[in-house]
Amino acid sequence: MSAASHLARGGAPRKALALGLGLIAFIVLIGLGTWQVERLAWKEGLIETIDRRMNAAPVPLAEVEKQFAASDDVDYLAVTLNGVFLHQGERHFFTTWDGKTGYSVYTPLRLADGRFVFVNRGFVPYELKDPAKRAQGEVSGDVTVTGLARNPLPGKPSMMVPDNDTTKNIFYWKDRAAMAATAGLPADAVVLPFFVDAGKAPNPGGLPVGGTTLVDLPNNHLQYALTWYGLAAALVGVVAVWLRKNRKAG
Repeated sequence: MSAASHLARGGAPRKALALGLGLIAFIVLIGLGTWQVERLAWKEGLIETIDRRMNAAPVPLAEVEKQFAASDDVDYLAVTLNGVFLHQGERHFFTTWDGKTGYSVYTPLRLADGRFVFVNRGFVPYELKDPAKRAQGEVSGDVTVTGLARNPLPGKPSMMVPDNDTTKNIFYWKDRAAMAATAGLPADAVVLPFFVDAGKAPNPGGLPVGGTTLVDLPNNHLQYALTWYGLAAALVGVVAVWLRKNRKAG
C-alpha cells in the first residue's frame, strides 16, 4: 500500500469527524440564536405590558387584589388606595437614588377593613434614616396613596445579597414576611401579598422622596441573536474553505 493511499484512508475518518463536530456546533449556534429571538419577543411583550400598566388610569385596590389572586402578577399596575400609616412600623430597604446612598421607607398602611399593605413611600438619605429627623413627613390621619403595585419576591435574589438585618431594621432584599413580622403589627394582622410604590406626590418637608420606582429591562436579545447566527454563518464559511482545500489536496 502506498503512502498516499494510506493517508487517504486515514484522512476519511478524520474528515467525517470534523464535519460531524462542525454540524453539531452549527446546530447549537442556530439553537442559541433562535432562543434569543424567542426571548426578544418575550421581552418586548413584557416592556409593552409594563408601559401600558404604568400609563393607565389608577385602579382601586380591590382590582389589584383580584388580578393578583388570578395571576400572581400585578407588577407596575397603577393603583390608588386609602388608609392610615403606622409610621412606627417603618422598614428600611438599603438602596441608592440619584447618586445618594440611603433607604426606601416601607411603611404599613392600615386599610379601612383593618388589613395592611406595605407602601414604599420613597427615598431618604442615609443620615436621615431616623424618622425623628424628618418628622414633618410622618403624615397622620387618613391618606390617599397613588402609585404602582409591585410583586413580592419569591425569595432572596442571590447569594451575593447580604442577609437582612432585622435587628437594625436594614433590609437588603424585600422580604415582605420579615417586614410584617418585625413591624409591630397585631399578631392576627392580615398583610396583602404585594407592595405598593408611592408616586411622585410630594410629602411634607420633602421626605421621603416618592416616585422612585425603577424600570430597568435591558433588551439586548436582538444583538445576541445576530451574534449567534453570525457565528453559525462564519462556521459554514470556515468549513467550506476547509473542504475546498482538502479537495485540492486530494
